[in-house]
Amino acid sequence: RPYHAFDSRRSHPGFPDLVLVRKGRLIFAELKADRGRTTPDQREWAADLGAVGGPVEYHLWRPADLDSVAAVLGR
Repeated sequence: RPYHAFDSRRSHPGFPDLVLVRKGRLIFAELKADRGRTTPDQREWAADLGAVGGPVEYHLWRPADLDSVAAVLGR
């Protein structure tokens, strides 16, 4: 079950672009261009979500990460 904010300008600053839920897994993903930089708010969300542990996952994905994305989503 995917969720992607229609217009991130109305979302809480730094909240990840994509939330995915399937079979007991919860994935938050920040999507960036190859040279895109994360903001301080995005880095704070990444740190907080990464500290949760358990079935919660956080990923920073770029176009060059397509094989990794496929591996994560294929699990």
